[in-house]
Amino acid sequence: MTEYEVIIGLETHIQLNTTTKIFCACKADSWEDEPNTNICPVCTGLPGVLPVLNEAAVEKGALLAAAMHSEIRLTSFFDRKNYFYPDLPKGYQISQFDLALGKGGYLDLPMPDGSVRRVNIEKMHLEEDAGKTKYEHGVRYVDFNRCGVPLVEMVTGPDLRSADEAAQYLIRLRQLLRWIGISEANMEKGHLRCDANVSIRTVGSTVLNTKTEIKNVNSIEAVRAAILKEVERQIEVVESGGRVEAWTLDWDDAKGKLTKMRSKETEADYRYFREPDLLPLELTEAWREGVIASLPELPLARRARFRREFDLPEYDADILTSDRPISDYYEAAVSAYGGDPKVVSNWIMNEVLRMQNDLGVSADELVLKPQDLAEAIRLVEAGMINNATAKSLLVKVQESGKSPVRIVEEEGLAQVSDDSALQAAIDKILAANPDEVASYRGGKEGLFGWFMGQVMRETRGKADPKASRELLQKALRGEG
Repeated sequence: MTEYEVIIGLETHIQLNTTTKIFCACKADSWEDEPNTNICPVCTGLPGVLPVLNEAAVEKGALLAAAMHSEIRLTSFFDRKNYFYPDLPKGYQISQFDLALGKGGYLDLPMPDGSVRRVNIEKMHLEEDAGKTKYEHGVRYVDFNRCGVPLVEMVTGPDLRSADEAAQYLIRLRQLLRWIGISEANMEKGHLRCDANVSIRTVGSTVLNTKTEIKNVNSIEAVRAAILKEVERQIEVVESGGRVEAWTLDWDDAKGKLTKMRSKETEADYRYFREPDLLPLELTEAWREGVIASLPELPLARRARFRREFDLPEYDADILTSDRPISDYYEAAVSAYGGDPKVVSNWIMNEVLRMQNDLGVSADELVLKPQDLAEAIRLVEAGMINNATAKSLLVKVQESGKSPVRIVEEEGLAQVSDDSALQAAIDKILAANPDEVASYRGGKEGLFGWFMGQVMRETRGKADPKASRELLQKALRGEG
């Protein structure tokens, strides 16, 4: 049986989170607006209007270029990409073609086997978004709200080799976009859109065969599923003696099905020419250096540093650099705690992340600050409270805004470690449960956990676990 290699390149459209659109003053994020209410003569292409470039879009696009190891060109141009479609009112899209803002670049993907897959960037340019069409009850409606929303389009080289690698690229790209603060990167809301170019070849071949383009995928899982389906289809075509044709394919996520939309366009079909209503985009060297200097430590670099400096397992480092707020939170908590970084990692992954998910907030929106977490951990280690009390204490801090120490003092949460108080509680429990005591002494040692639970209940969770265990073992043996 012939073995095939999959060749994948991804085209991503990234909506920049500017306040206004790229060439006019209309609001950029119109996801929840009524159709055709967030428009003006400029973004709807009425005769005689002139576009004015949004500087914030250039800054965010340049920041992404820097993060992707791309050269930020000091001189770039805008071009007209000509095509007719109902959601493109001007009959052309203002984009960038041969001299775009970014030149080259790459994104490194850590692979499960420890290797790194380098995905090269062939194109990175600014452009305006088109509108969108919607079918309802056999009628096609057009909404122009999205016209003029600022985008960065990035096109990778044919460097990905599986649907899983394509999904990993999107996961890491989404992480990066949110990390540097230039896009919400929510695929369900169209902030990050992806088209996949897919082809196959026999293993060992270096030829790039005819590719198809998959459109209308609105989640990372959908991208993975659509690629798998298309690879399967192309292999069937080739194995049956057919030839793969350069089609643009539509993905129906509900049905898990690909259908042909149209033959795939080439760049020549768009008849690019310089945009006559916009001057060349001229940047200074000082401005470019300022953008590069503003770039934060990137997630993969921080992940490597966390492993190196804090001796964290790969799993912990991955989770704690999944987004920038939780990464900053962890580092601040480690600094405030001053002890083993792994201890802080455990508390964040088990308690803080759960709290985040329950509340639907990011780490930087929590009332529970890194210093509070560090203080609670120190209270446990000093023997003032136990783990169970500490977990409930974190919730109380989040709800009240009070410090852990203050809550422990006000609510009398300090751990009961006095032997006489613990012994009195244990004696009371054993006297109230003679049958269970007899069963334990008769060989049912599994009841010990039940007795410990009764001790915790009697002391309202404040019993010192170690001291309680020792005293309870003696009492059950009749040594008390």
